[in-house]
Order: sequence, then structure tokens, then C-alpha cells
Amino acid sequence: MQELARFSQSLDGVLGFEHGPNRDFEKKSQGYDSGFVIRFTSQEALATYANHPTHQALGKRLCDLVQGGADGIIVFDLETNG
Repeated sequence: MQELARFSQSLDGVLGFEHGPNRDFEKKSQGYDSGFVIRFTSQEALATYANHPTHQALGKRLCDLVQGGADGIIVFDLETNG
């Protein structure tokens, strides 16, 4: 997570990176013990991040660490008003 945070925050168009343990107070995501949120200024900034070779290398490392590989990761692309 530290490397992903440093990389993300080095890119133009990234507003923030936060990560932490999944507390799962409502008992609806028991299979996931942690997560992270990256906020972008635009879809173009997200595309730059997603297509960057460093992101792809770090993503592969993350997939190698989680149970189920890439299938063990959930991604939400939320468009918000704030």
C-alpha cells in the first residue's frame, strides 16, 4: 500500500489516496480485510493512472498477494458530486 500511495500521489490529477483495514461493522464484506480509495480530478486522470506501467506492475503484485488473484479484488469506480 505504501508504494501504491507514493505512486498515486506522484501523478497529476490525483486528489488523494487513503487505505486501511475493513472494519465490516454491517457484516456485508467479510471476505475483504482491507481496502483503498483514490480520488481523481477527472476520468482522464483515472485513465492515466490505470494505463501507467507502474500501476500495472503494482496491480499485478497486489493480485499475487490476495486470495483468488484478480478475482479476489473488487473495484468500484464511483462518480461523486464532491
